Amino acid sequence: MTALVKRGRLVLLAAVLGLAFASTSDIAVAQPLSEEGTATFYSNRFEGKKTASGEVYDKKALSAAHPKYAYGTRLRVTNLENGKSAVVTVNDRMKRTAQGVIEVTPRVASLLGFAKAGTARVRVEVVK
Repeated sequence: MTALVKRGRLVLLAAVLGLAFASTSDIAVAQPLSEEGTATFYSNRFEGKKTASGEVYDKKALSAAHPKYAYGTRLRVTNLENGKSAVVTVNDRMKRTAQGVIEVTPRVASLLGFAKAGTARVRVEVVK
């Protein structure tokens, strides 16, 4: 066997082994561009504390927690009952035990018209 063929096989073997041992967090996974479900909003007790992204939580910001989208992703959240929508930036993660598709700030909940109800049926879409 020539040195070139041996080197090619070694490179291929290294690539296969690298993928076999890579964790799922190391591999980029495409997220759906739209999803529907329940939205909730943060308690005021988190005001001033750091989010998972390292930003300080501001209850008046147009931000949200999402279980999958990368920090900095902009999402349009639309209340399916009244058609009101707001664009938010993901800066936190939802707890794995949390129910719903997104958790927004009280300001966003107010803009979407569900601050009193506490939850709303929403559509979440990636803004390009």
